[in-house]
Amino acid sequence: MLLALTSTALSPAAAVASASDHHHSLAPPSTNHTAAVRRKSPLRLPSLSSAGGWGGRRGGGFEVAAASGVASVDVGEIGGSEQEQQVKKYYFVVANAKFMLDEEEHFREVMFERLRLYGERNMEQDFWLVIEPKFLVKFPNITKRLKRPAVALVSTNGPWITFMKLRLDRVLAESYEANSFEDALASTPTKLSFEKPEKWVAPYSKYESGWWESFLLPGSQKLQ
Repeated sequence: MLLALTSTALSPAAAVASASDHHHSLAPPSTNHTAAVRRKSPLRLPSLSSAGGWGGRRGGGFEVAAASGVASVDVGEIGGSEQEQQVKKYYFVVANAKFMLDEEEHFREVMFERLRLYGERNMEQDFWLVIEPKFLVKFPNITKRLKRPAVALVSTNGPWITFMKLRLDRVLAESYEANSFEDALASTPTKLSFEKPEKWVAPYSKYESGWWESFLLPGSQKLQ
């Protein structure tokens, strides 16, 4: 029995070495080992920059800029954009009805040619004639220079109205905004009648009265 115990006992030097190994296994890892573990970490969050927010930097496998972009939408801005969509800008040239519809011979040709072009290209009509337009009350500086009844050529195409201002010459031009199509082209029903000239020297026949009705808002000139 004594011989067996002696054979399994450790020598003093071996005992010291074993105790030393056990002591090192309980000690915290070295600094170099900790740095190695941090370098292997798969998650790296972006730092907050002084320029404001995350600066669109990517880190750790998820997109911070996309999330912050959605969060930055202002509810007030959405409401404002919807309101802006309801309001549309209209441009116009205006003159007295006799000049626009009876004396300016080329005006009819321009109008029907443009209408034909829109039809061939399947384009939505964006120009109209308005007899005695109600929007003129917003322009006292224009109305005091107009002979009545007046006629306006109205369009949502600003550059084309500028062209027509140069083409017709003796007209006044301005713009306005309206919340609806009907409000934009509202008019006062007026019956137009022009005297035929005693002498017509042009090589073509004079245009028939009422040619402008093709460009009026349907029902706008129904007399009350």
